[in-house]
Amino acid sequence: MVTNRQLFLQHVAQTSDLPYLLEIERAEGIYMYSPDGKRYVDLISGVSVSNLGHRHPEVVRAVKDQLDRYMHLMVYGELVQSPQVGLASLLQEILPDSLNCIYFVNSGSEAIEGSLKLAKRYTGRFRTIAFQNAYHGSTAGALSVMGNESFRNSFRPLVPGTDILAFNDFSSLDRIDRNTACVIVEPIQGEGGIILPEDGFLEEIRERCVRSGVLLIFDEIQTGLGRCGTMFAFEQWKVVPDILVLAKGFGGGLPLGGFISSFETMKALRANPVLGHITTSGGNPVSCAAGLANLTVLLGENWIREVPAKEKLFRDGLKHPSVREIRGRGLFLAVELASAEKVQQLIRLAKEEGIITDWFIFHDTAFRIAPPLIISPEQIREVCSQLTGLLDRLD
Repeated sequence: MVTNRQLFLQHVAQTSDLPYLLEIERAEGIYMYSPDGKRYVDLISGVSVSNLGHRHPEVVRAVKDQLDRYMHLMVYGELVQSPQVGLASLLQEILPDSLNCIYFVNSGSEAIEGSLKLAKRYTGRFRTIAFQNAYHGSTAGALSVMGNESFRNSFRPLVPGTDILAFNDFSSLDRIDRNTACVIVEPIQGEGGIILPEDGFLEEIRERCVRSGVLLIFDEIQTGLGRCGTMFAFEQWKVVPDILVLAKGFGGGLPLGGFISSFETMKALRANPVLGHITTSGGNPVSCAAGLANLTVLLGENWIREVPAKEKLFRDGLKHPSVREIRGRGLFLAVELASAEKVQQLIRLAKEEGIITDWFIFHDTAFRIAPPLIISPEQIREVCSQLTGLLDRLD
């Protein structure tokens, strides 16, 4: 009998020669289960997607209720649909007044594409500034602002007019000028190995953008929805972007993204041409119902407020001679081992032990700690004990 693993290898496209090949039958809370019943701790939340864990009961209930009403309708701003309206309205209550209009899409890459188009259309300029080791997605426009040449070179030509600056290099910010449409930046770099901005860096970008009439785009696809200890990471630096990009944890486990700006800025997509940006399935009502339930739970319960204490538990629990440093904020951490070989060995051992972790696309000498926000202190202590035991076994 042909197994699912064989069919997966034969018919499902892989993006590396060494896929994880772990079959999951069900998932609940912070755990995933294989067909033989083995339990795995999801220490990466499906790469910052499952902030409330797997199958949170309020999210599941909202999805089932919406399925009983309708699934797909025409979604790009033409039909009034209560899941979209409810989610957009709740976002407006918690965001600055200047971020009062959202365009719903399916994913982070799509949200990046839409935000870049909006910036060009609104400013009438085409030049874009991004940063080294930034990851914004894999579609052509998002790839054009990716800050890693080895990932870009095989797909050239890309969208012209992009300058890539060094993250945390204040002197390079002189290149933000009146020919620039937008600056796109992650408040905390993710795939670069979780790199925080130096004091004043985001503030300086904001000031330069204001001075030159440039739109500032914050990519909070990984950092948003409570992961860093506040609903949005930009709150910790008190720097408000002109466009905010969300996805991953935004949909409560279903595909959902969005780019958010002011109503006046978003009006630029209405004309010259009309339908300046459209999507078939973006803002799907079932996904928006899940996103609304997800956001409601995050606002109504203590999960975000507990994040700083849980960060400290990980930092204290992962003290080990092999750990050079732990970078990050909240439950968005990089554990630096200073060795790609040790990281890969740790990932393999952790999988055997029932722990799912990962490395970073542009930084292979650290492993990722980004569990669901609902992880308990007891679960953190247990997983840290397991990981330090595995670190003892590294060559």
